[in-house]
Amino acid sequence: MIRESELIINPDGSIFHLHLKPGQIADTVILVGDQGRVDMIAGFFDEIEHKVQNREFKTVTGWYKDRHLSVVSTGIGTDNIDIVVNELDALVNIDLKTRKMKKDITCLNLIRIGTSGSLQENIPVNSYVISQKSIGFDGLLNFYEGRNIVADLEFEQSLLYHTQWGELLPKPYVVDCSDKLCEILSSKETVSGINISAPGFYGPQGRVLRIPLADPNLNEKIESFDFLGQKITNYEMESSAIYGLSKLLGHEAITICLIIANRVTKDASEDYHPKMKQMVKYVLDKLADE
Repeated sequence: MIRESELIINPDGSIFHLHLKPGQIADTVILVGDQGRVDMIAGFFDEIEHKVQNREFKTVTGWYKDRHLSVVSTGIGTDNIDIVVNELDALVNIDLKTRKMKKDITCLNLIRIGTSGSLQENIPVNSYVISQKSIGFDGLLNFYEGRNIVADLEFEQSLLYHTQWGELLPKPYVVDCSDKLCEILSSKETVSGINISAPGFYGPQGRVLRIPLADPNLNEKIESFDFLGQKITNYEMESSAIYGLSKLLGHEAITICLIIANRVTKDASEDYHPKMKQMVKYVLDKLADE
């Protein structure tokens, strides 16, 4: 039995942060950082069943063609992902009344749709990048047992050596996406990549305002890193925790990002919103055609 201090249930029977009740989410969940993007995606739905919001966590569940879907906003950062993925899992795999794990485990499909900045010159603005691996600079997965089982340890060691990783920084972890979801979403319109989930937007991604960087050459090292022909393609802020927690909990996870800036060429999209809608429609149609 899971104690009340570990699994907090609201008086109405909903889970603590998401304010969702069992049965209010689909088995396929689209995750977005921006709560405003929830309504944009739900605008494509043919039918809406539930709308719930608490703080930055907004959920809409409904139908697109014959596919039952939920869209959940996570806010920014892997700390929020720790909340969202654990609570989504609890909604389907823990009986909230008895506080006991269910015998039959439900596997969720978790698909992050986001924006990102490219770290390679050959990946231009407006590209759709599917992250086959996600590198966590946040350290979150290091707090969980089984971290080494789900991580690509050889890739990690190669990256640590190449970057001469600082001893004061959290140890990176590297986790693969879902092969099943990758096959569904990949096409000639997408680019395969490897992203970094940074624990911040400024210093952790190499941006300088008034505070100097601990390692001003880190981005150059990242751009030049190559592991068995695999190169790091883009920065974002959530995927590593989605991939890591999903592997530990038995869910399928993938991230597809629209490139809105190229950090090498210094190009940036003047208005990425129409392109984002096109990518959302692309993802929804791929899921509906599965």
